[in-house]
Parts: sequence; C-alpha cells; structure tokens
Amino acid sequence: MSSELLLTDQIINQNRTIMKKSLFLFVLLSFVAGGIVAQDGLKYQKPPEDIVEIMMASPTPSVSISPDGTTIVLTERPGMPSIEDLSREELRLGGLRIDPDVNGPSRNSYATGIYLMNIDGTARKDLKGLPDDLKLGSFSWSNDGKKFAFTNTTDNSLELWIGDVETLEVKKIDDNLNLVLGSRGYGSRGLRWMPDNRSIVYQAIIPGRGECPEPSPVPEGPVVQENLGKKGAAATFQDLLSNPVDEAIFEYYAGSVIKIWNGSTVEQIGKPGIYGSVDPSPDGKYLLVQTVEKPFSYTVPYYYFPSIVAIWDMDGNLVKKLADQPLKENLPRGYDMTFPEPSGFTWRNDKPSTVLWVKPLDDGDFEKEMEYHDQVYVLDAPFDGEPQEYLATKLRFGGITWGNDDMAIFSERSRKERLEVQTMFDPDDPMATRKEIFRLHSEDRYNNPGNFVTTENEFGRRVLLFTDRGRSLLLTGRGASPEGDRPFIDKYRIKDGTTTRFWRSEAPYYEDVADILPEQEDLVITTRESIDIPPNYFIRNLKNGKLTQITHFENPYPQLEGVSKELIKYKRNDGLDLSFELYLPKGYDKEKDGPLPAILWAYPREYQSQDAAGQVSGSPYRFIRVSPSSILVFVTQGYAIMNDAAFPIVARDSLEPNDTFRDQLVANAQAAIDKGVELGVVDPDRVAVGGHSYGAFMTANLLAHSRLFAAGLARSGAYNRTLTPFGFQNERRSFWEAPDLYFSMSPFMHADKVKDPILLIHGQADNNSGTFPIQSERYYAALKGHGAIVRLVLLPKESHGYSSAESLMHMQWETYQWLEKYVKNK
Repeated sequence: MSSELLLTDQIINQNRTIMKKSLFLFVLLSFVAGGIVAQDGLKYQKPPEDIVEIMMASPTPSVSISPDGTTIVLTERPGMPSIEDLSREELRLGGLRIDPDVNGPSRNSYATGIYLMNIDGTARKDLKGLPDDLKLGSFSWSNDGKKFAFTNTTDNSLELWIGDVETLEVKKIDDNLNLVLGSRGYGSRGLRWMPDNRSIVYQAIIPGRGECPEPSPVPEGPVVQENLGKKGAAATFQDLLSNPVDEAIFEYYAGSVIKIWNGSTVEQIGKPGIYGSVDPSPDGKYLLVQTVEKPFSYTVPYYYFPSIVAIWDMDGNLVKKLADQPLKENLPRGYDMTFPEPSGFTWRNDKPSTVLWVKPLDDGDFEKEMEYHDQVYVLDAPFDGEPQEYLATKLRFGGITWGNDDMAIFSERSRKERLEVQTMFDPDDPMATRKEIFRLHSEDRYNNPGNFVTTENEFGRRVLLFTDRGRSLLLTGRGASPEGDRPFIDKYRIKDGTTTRFWRSEAPYYEDVADILPEQEDLVITTRESIDIPPNYFIRNLKNGKLTQITHFENPYPQLEGVSKELIKYKRNDGLDLSFELYLPKGYDKEKDGPLPAILWAYPREYQSQDAAGQVSGSPYRFIRVSPSSILVFVTQGYAIMNDAAFPIVARDSLEPNDTFRDQLVANAQAAIDKGVELGVVDPDRVAVGGHSYGAFMTANLLAHSRLFAAGLARSGAYNRTLTPFGFQNERRSFWEAPDLYFSMSPFMHADKVKDPILLIHGQADNNSGTFPIQSERYYAALKGHGAIVRLVLLPKESHGYSSAESLMHMQWETYQWLEKYVKNK
C-alpha cells in the first residue's frame, strides 16, 4: 500500500474518532440537559390565585360539648403546616412514626386557640394562663364537665394542662408526657379522667432514661429471620423494625411510666414499661394494663408484638394476670378468621370493676362447623376467682352496649356475609333472655336502623339512654334514601320493638344530630347546613321545632358562591342505579357556553348485592366544603366536576366481585360520561379521570382498558398487585390462589396498553400498607418504557395523604398544568 493511501486511511480514521467523540459528547450533553429539564431546578409552584385563596381559607373551629350539656369549647386550628414542619426529624419504628424531640407521634395536628361559651352560644369566655405559643393536641372533659385536660406541644416536649370551667384558669401539670403509644391506647389519646372528676391518669417519659442508643456504622452481624414451617400471611406493613439497633431505639422512645395527678400532686404508679394501653376501672380502683413485651418482630407492627394483659391496683401492684399473648407474625387470612388467643379486654361500663374479653371457640377458624364461634368471659373484682362464661355468639362478637340492670344489647357480625345482628338481653342471664332486634346488611344503607343513643353514667362511661320513663330508646342515623342522606331520630319501644320517627332532616337543608342534652330528651344539638350556607350548631326543640343558633361560622369559600351542585342519578348498561355529585362553574350557561371539559373523581367499592350497590350515598343539600387537596377547586377553572361518582364492583352469579373488576370499571365510567353528555354539560372528548389510593388504581386501570378519557390523575396508588400478594382492599384471595386475577387487575402488567396521558403523584414518605412509593416509581418506568405520556411527581416528606402547604399547592399546580394541556386544550 502506498504512503498516500496510508495517510488517507489515517485521516479517515482520525475523522471517525473525532465524529464518535463529538456524537458521544452531543448525546451526553443532551442527556444532561434533558435531565435538568425533567428533574432539576423545579421549585414548589402554586396554582392560579383563586385556587390558592380557597386552599388558604381558615378552617372552621372545632366544637366540643361538655358532658353536662352546659358548656361548649371551641378550638381554632391553623391552616396547612409548612414543609419545614414536616421536615422535623422523624423515626419510623414498629409501625409508628415518632417525633423524637417531643417523644410523641410525628405529624400531629393541633389547635392554636381555645375559648368557651355557654351552651346557647352566649358569653364567650377566654381562658387565663394559656401558653404563649399554644399547640393544643388532645382534649378531654372530666366526667362532670367542670374541668378539662389538654396537651400542648413545645419544640422539645409534650405538656399536660388542666383547665377549670368556673374559674377559666388553666395550669400546667407535667411537661414530660410520652404519647408514642399512649395516643393509641384507651381513653382520650393517652389521657383518662378518673371517676372522682379531679384525677387523671397518663403516661410520661421514664425519668433518668439516659441517651438514646446510637447505631454503629459497623454492623455486628447479619439480620436474620426464619419461619419453621408454619403458614402465615406476610402483609405489606411499613415502618417496621429492621435490626437490633431499631429495637433498642423503639424501646427507648416507647418506654414510659404511668402517672396519676390527684388534683394537687403527681405520683408514679408501678414500674417503667412499654405500655400499649392503660384503662382505669369505672370505679377508679384498678387499672387494666397491656404491656408490650419481647421478642420484637421485623415483619409486623408493635401491636402484634408479645404482650401481657393484667389488672393492677392503684399502687401498681399486680392483682391478676389475664393473658400472656404470643408474638403474632402469622396473620389469619380469609373472611372472619382471627387469632386463637383471647382479645378485646375491657371493662364493663355498667359495673364498678368487672372485666370482660372474648375468645374464639373455633381456634380462629370460622369455617369450622360450630353452633357458637365466640365466647365472652367476665371476671369480677377482687379477681381471685375463675373467669365465668358470659355469652356466646354464632357470628364473630362485635361488642356490647350496656344499659341498666334489666337490659343491654350485644352485636355479632360476619364480614363475609356483610351481616350484623343486634340482640337485646338481660345482663344477669345473657344466654336465656336473648331477643334479636335487628338483622342488617352493612351494604344496605337504606334499611339501616341507626345506632342507639348513649349517655354517660355515674362512672363517666357510655351506656344506653332511656326515655319515656325507661320504656324507650333513641336511634340516630344517616338516613340514606333515594333522595340522599336524611339524618333522623327514632324512638324504639322496648316492649314490642316498634320504632316511631321522632324527627328527620328536611330539604333544602342537611341537618345532623351532634348531641342530645342530658336529661332534656326534647332538646338536641344539631349541625345544620345547605349548599350555600356553612354548617353551624343549633339547639333544636323536638316538640315545637324551634331552632336556636349557637355558632355563627361564616362561609370560608366566597370564591365558590354561585357554584351549582346537584345529585345526578343514572343507570349502568346492566340496569344498576348509579349517581354522582355534579358541580358546575359560577355563571355557567349550558345554552351559551356549551359542554365543558370535565373531571370524573371516584373510588371503587365492592358489593355482594346489586340492590345495595345501586343505593345513593351523600346528600345534595350539604355545603360545598373543599379541602386543600380537593379536586373541586377546579370548578373555578371552568371544569364540570363529576365528584364521588358511584363505582360499584358487584358480585355476579357465584363469582367474587373482583372476578369482573375491569368490565365493571369501564361500564361505570362509560355510564357516568354518557350521563354528563346527555345533560349537555360534558364534552366527551375532554374528560379526565382521577382518584386517590384505590381511586388511583382505578384510574390506571381505566386508562389501560379503555379510551374513554383524555387524561388521568393518579395519587398515591398501588399498581402492581404482586407486591401485595396476600390480598388487597377487600380481596381475600392470595396471589397463589388467583394469579390470573392479580395479573388482570394490575395496571403495571398492562402498561403497554396505556395510550392517554397520566399524571402520577406520590408522597415519598407514604406509610399506607401496600402503597409504597416504589409502586409509582416502577409503574412510571414501565409506562416510560412503552412510550406513554407520563409524569411522576414525588412529594418529599409527605405521607399517604399530603399535608404541607408547599406540597398541596404544588400538587394542585401539577394537576392544573396537566388538565390545561391534555384535557381543556386537548
């Protein structure tokens, strides 16, 4: 080869190398630039100003009525917390989320103002001695309504405060509360008034506990779990312990001492421990105590750890050990299955100191053929005898509402049959005096008789409220009907079981029972509202119908004045009755403005009965209340909102509801859109579908199996059901029992079919079982891999529901941008 040809080849090869390097550099720069556009530099954004104003509206004060019916307390809450509040250090241990600075639950809501009024709404009364920077958490009345207790959160502690209704003075009792577990125990979030109306039992940090254990950067060995051949479902719990250091930190923060304030001084009761619950007996002479024990678990939350249930005297001495519960890692699966051990330890509300509990007679296996499946036991003070068999139930025991010496009511239920049975009995002879009074299906809202009204007895415990000189009881309920919910009060005649309608909410208002004043059965406190009038409290005289307004809360959303709301009914293609709430923008004229872009927001629910699935829920007369996360804010942006659309998934023939999930999902959506189009208010080519959690799961499925929607909005969903293999929602079959079902229902498996844009939003600190952030991350990757139009937004520090102002504003901004681009201006 000549030197000229060699030189030419060298030049060509050099040029090829330069071109390759240039191309690589171009691709690299393009990738980096694309990464910057897609991932970097985006700060928190805000939606349009009118949406911001709605989101920033001050919450309506909360109302609490004293047990004696003479005083109400109003607590004023701040708006949304900041992302800075959510950025406080948070420990996730044993299924808990702990704020280590205050030794209590993280992300607690609180009130920043409190004042009192007379029950008729007169004479506002301000309290003396409140802390300057009040962050009021738990609130609890004394049994006589003369005093109250509340917690206050500082930067580094939880405080206990006591207030006096007569003097209007408050004072701090303790500044070392421990509510890590106490907030989840018996009583009012860790606080329990004693029957003397001056003493209060609570939990506090262990004195002198030292410094919290620090994890070593060098592991001492592997983390090991094993199962020795015993079957047990592994549920998808979050925030679990994962190593011995986690165990030590959990023990450090969950450990507490029990204290009692006796009206003047504070005393410690018993030794330090991890107390899951502490409940004084009705007469105040004993404590029912549950202690969490070792070994801890890395697969289940703390409430499945071993525990001891015992009765103490008020000096902390052991009187009686009731149960030594084992670790429960193998969770029962299937309808009405339960653990074989005794459970539900509690005091009888109608006796000074009688404890009761329930134990399955079928070893927790409801499929065993037995006449009775559960047995209730009782044991009276001084607890030195043997437990007595009290009553047995044919279904799973559901609890007892105690009354007087002559009658009480117990309930039993079956989840599989969606059945609840209520039975009246004589407490002195429970097995021989049974009289079934109600047999109802939980799905059947129209025929729900309501709940029996209770009042506080001399122990401060809830018992049945008797009227007509002991001849009648009262029932209250939502009053579901084809016209929507209409709350009611009925009188139930004990002798023959007949009911008489005493009062019912009437259109155009929605009025609900808040309380019945003690010893004044003709006077009730209600909340009353209409579409454009916010809820306020009233005293209603049931005899003459007179209303006395107590509170005067103003409309927090003037931006929504003029927005129309209507309950729309329609049918699915198989004849099933459905409904949604239709919201239309202020000033909208159908003839002039024509069909609107629309948003369908829904949440699927399973039913065994087609009749029950077609029942109407909600009310057309309720005030348009909008939370910062609500989709309803977009009615201000020119969208028609089909909110709370019925999406029933009904069992067909001998099949389970989910066996035809996809077909019914699409049929529900088609029916809703068709109705909106028939009304002339919805443009069928510009409809978005959205939902949260299981609603997000619904949204992804609809985009995979239909082309009904212009775009989707999916928040905090689960999309791959093989990651929840032992069941989800109301599905009790495991992946191995129904693999085709799990594949069919998982949007992840059908990512290649999604042809319309979908916006995925998820909290990076999601704590809900099954909806790990990885669900959205993997689904996004699958969609991206198949060329879908998709955007994934991960909100830092946010849990399953979003709470900070920055996150909520940004979520609504993302939603606004998505809707404007892919729906309104499609």
